[in-house]
Amino acid sequence: MPNVPMSCPDITDVEISAVNQVLQTPSLSIGPQIVAFEKAVASFVGSRHAIGINSGTSGLHLAVIAAGVQENDLVITTPFSFIASANVVLYERAIPIFVDVDPKTGNIDPVLVAECANDLSQGDSAAKKWLPPSIRNQKSEIRNLKCLLPVHAYGQPADMDPILAVARQHNLSVIEDACEAIGAEYKGCKAGTFSDAAVFAFYPNKQVTTGEGGMIVTNRDDWDVLFRSLRNQGRDVFDGWLNHTRLGYNYRLDEMSAALGLAQIQRIDELLAKRAQVAQWYNERLANQELVQVPYIAPNTTCMSWFVYVVRIKPPAQREQVRGHLEAQGIPSRPYFTPIHLQPFYRERFGYQPGDFPVTEYLGDVSLALPFSGVMTETQVDYVCECLLRSVRLAL
Repeated sequence: MPNVPMSCPDITDVEISAVNQVLQTPSLSIGPQIVAFEKAVASFVGSRHAIGINSGTSGLHLAVIAAGVQENDLVITTPFSFIASANVVLYERAIPIFVDVDPKTGNIDPVLVAECANDLSQGDSAAKKWLPPSIRNQKSEIRNLKCLLPVHAYGQPADMDPILAVARQHNLSVIEDACEAIGAEYKGCKAGTFSDAAVFAFYPNKQVTTGEGGMIVTNRDDWDVLFRSLRNQGRDVFDGWLNHTRLGYNYRLDEMSAALGLAQIQRIDELLAKRAQVAQWYNERLANQELVQVPYIAPNTTCMSWFVYVVRIKPPAQREQVRGHLEAQGIPSRPYFTPIHLQPFYRERFGYQPGDFPVTEYLGDVSLALPFSGVMTETQVDYVCECLLRSVRLAL
């Protein structure tokens, strides 16, 4: 029985040596490694600026601040995502406005984005239906729609052209949550190049890892300066050692993590290719299965960046029963994602109920992330697929 972890970083002697070299210097923060890592990511993505931070969540938070989002402002985003993409809106006391997703990709539905933005701009009854249930009838001030925050789920870019058209029509900032999508391409252009700012994350299960960490990319010179200040307690480049221009945060990326990331980004083509090979093995073994649906890749996705491998367990098989049978065979698996609007905090604060976003809820019920990483072997994939198909039969 092969040992199959849920995920595993692809770390070599090159990365280990890079981190050890930093530990032999006196510079463990704000040193040459972060500068080199930022330049390497900017070059790979094709952006003017890259700013290292300590997590993807921190990067999204700073992007929301740069977009001018304030208390009671509105940000259109998706309920089918990791919870951080909505939480960062709440950090600024603003309101995430959820719209449902495309049933094939799980990415935010651009038709609904346009409808929502038009209705919110009209206000009154047209806008009310898009607001969270608990505040639809409140008389407290609801401010302006400020921003669109699409998420590139699973490493597949959202359909950006119509989203950008909505942003132009309503003069909105766009923030790409590309935390799962470094290296992905939409119509031949890399994720992270479509917006005012985009954010990548480097958690251990990501395509590129720094342990904990992330990177903001932007072509806006003014946002670049702001991000560098905000990540470092509000200190500007012209400030003295203990002088701080604005409220800031300790969102810095340390030199050891940056050295690890630099070594990883120099291997990124290899890292992405290895993950694509594992995904291909899965696709070949799970194709044409009646009750297991392999991931859908949209025609606009000219390069998929495989972050996770998520199948859908189709009725009459039940996803949770399949999970239980997999666990009994020593195979880990995860629901991916649990809808944000049905998380306890969001239900309590905003009054959401099952049925509010039916496509998201359907995907939340049937989606199952299988073990996946670039270091998986074909033998491990064979074993997972055998166990999965056996588990599906047992779940009928």
